Amino acid sequence: MTTSLRRTDILSLIHLRSDGRRPHEIRHMSCHLGALPSTTACGSALPTSACSGSALVSMGLTQVLCVVRGPSDAGRRTEELPDRATLEVTMRTSPFSPPGDRRVTNPTSDRRLIEQSHLLQTALSASILLHLYPKSKISVTVMVLADDGGRLEAAINAATLALIDAGIPLKDMVCACSAGRWSAGGSDEIVVDLNRREIQAANGTGGGGNDGGGTSDTIYLPVAAMPQRGTVVLAQCESRLSGGAEAFGEVLEAAMGGCQMVMEVMAAAVRERGAGLWKAKEGNADVVLEDW
Repeated sequence: MTTSLRRTDILSLIHLRSDGRRPHEIRHMSCHLGALPSTTACGSALPTSACSGSALVSMGLTQVLCVVRGPSDAGRRTEELPDRATLEVTMRTSPFSPPGDRRVTNPTSDRRLIEQSHLLQTALSASILLHLYPKSKISVTVMVLADDGGRLEAAINAATLALIDAGIPLKDMVCACSAGRWSAGGSDEIVVDLNRREIQAANGTGGGGNDGGGTSDTIYLPVAAMPQRGTVVLAQCESRLSGGAEAFGEVLEAAMGGCQMVMEVMAAAVRERGAGLWKAKEGNADVVLEDW
């Protein structure tokens, strides 16, 4: 008699998640500032004028490209603010980004994209020094290239790096990470940086495996924070909190720890970008010609 075990069952026995991570471990994250050349026009799905800054961020299998234009003239007098700049945020998804769904979504009518664009604008407005650019406009466009969960968090991280690449002053880096809590297999655990499968389990929409599905104790909490200031700028929880404020506080603390880990990766990418620009200024940079 032979017994076969699924991979998820084996990972559950050794207290690992479905993708092999520990509960408080974030997905592999890579950041690339200056992903698009600043002297040429962006693609048709992105703003048509020259890019001031750009960044490409990958969190696990989720990949997001962000482009920043400005500060520039508002164009219309009705868009001008006398004491600060106007922040325009647009979030788009590519047709191939969600697995199993190839529909083209309209960012002006899709409810989820409009909501996430608003949340992204709220998080960035807390850090950008908009008062330094009165009567001007800063445009941030985010394109989701691949979506395996956590696209809002990846979009916030990419937008922050693109703003830094554009030279726009910030109070602090806005770093985003999610945390979740649910009862699965008789154990109640808190995990950080949820992927698509874990988000579906936390929200009770299925997902299979050892995640167990959502219960009344499930919590999914995306958080954006300025870790160096210890300030939370965004926390969105759509779950019913049966454990009260104490349960929410535990998940929030775990998410803040994830934001700290994300900040270390982003800071390393910024230092690498700065070192590359300094070497270019000194004439010691390696020139790589690419066909755009």
